[in-house]
Amino acid sequence: MCAILLAALVGPRAINVVWWLLDSERWASTFSGPLVPILGILALPWTTLAYVLVAQGGLTGLEFIVVVIGLFVDVGTYGSSAYSNKDKIGYK
Repeated sequence: MCAILLAALVGPRAINVVWWLLDSERWASTFSGPLVPILGILALPWTTLAYVLVAQGGLTGLEFIVVVIGLFVDVGTYGSSAYSNKDKIGYK
């Protein structure tokens, strides 16, 4: 269980960083500066990954749904880790 959680938390961040290093032109055309992608990689890595994947020409219909799915995956990742640690931090 711990290995799955670690992969879910570290995996998308590593993918984002490698993709940014390999295809920096796409990231530059998606974001206007480095602050938003850095914050996105740290806070919402799946959403950032989905946004860079589909937002090249703007978000419409299905592209927006892909970004929302990325947001749900991020929230689910954080929610599941909080739920699994609830006994460790003293919540009853």
